[in-house]
Amino acid sequence: MVDPAAESAPLDIYQPFDQFGFDRPAPGVVRITLDAPGLNAVGVAAHTQLAEVWRAVDRDPHANVALLRGAGKGFSAGGSFELIQEMLDDPATRLRVMREARDLVFNVIDCTKPIVSAIHGPAVGAGLVAALLADVSVVGRTARIIDGHTRLGVTAGDHAAICWPLLCGMAKAKYHLLTCDPLTGEEAERIGLVSICVDDDRVQDRALEVAVQLAGGAQQAIRWTKQTLNNWYRSQAGIFDASLAYELMGFTGSDAREGLASHAERRAPDFSGPTAD
Repeated sequence: MVDPAAESAPLDIYQPFDQFGFDRPAPGVVRITLDAPGLNAVGVAAHTQLAEVWRAVDRDPHANVALLRGAGKGFSAGGSFELIQEMLDDPATRLRVMREARDLVFNVIDCTKPIVSAIHGPAVGAGLVAALLADVSVVGRTARIIDGHTRLGVTAGDHAAICWPLLCGMAKAKYHLLTCDPLTGEEAERIGLVSICVDDDRVQDRALEVAVQLAGGAQQAIRWTKQTLNNWYRSQAGIFDASLAYELMGFTGSDAREGLASHAERRAPDFSGPTAD
């Protein structure tokens, strides 16, 4: 049973995570809102907190389910230019971000409580990691899902190798990860990348409905089902580690600098420099 008082329970446990908004929209549900400039771009502090917040969800005695969403016109535009520039310039930052990126993936996977994501508008980069690894993903028809790594000039690391082939199959995973061609929410549901597609104006309500349903269910059964199913992801840990290492190595080369510059200048990139196989 869900304690009705949980809807008004304190949110003190989330005080360290000042980059996000938190509320309890229904008993047993804690809602995490990405809310930052640049379409909820994930900056330096937000990247750290996005990796760690799932441990707080696990410790929250009033939460059976976490609901992740973005404020405003989109879910998240991915890593901020500031974060990417620091990764290009500073080896220590690259190592820190590599550790955080790994923690983000496995903390979402290992969170004992189910996570629901509500995806609208653009969904890219670090925000997309949590959105797609969520146990139930609800997406708007016109949402734009993009894994933009190769467009930035680096390997598709983050989460892609651990889940895209399992979710939508190798052929579709390769196509979208190699080309960075965007997916609408409707197409993402068709190929199995997300759980549910609804009209754009229904995304938040439908995601909350799913969260409420899960919050009121048999918690041990739901959590152990998540635990066992996520062993499919855990079994791909070696592949994921390799992709993440290749991605971070890419930030030491010229392609990543050109990728960032082309984004900032709103032009096509020129990846004509030497490559190493």
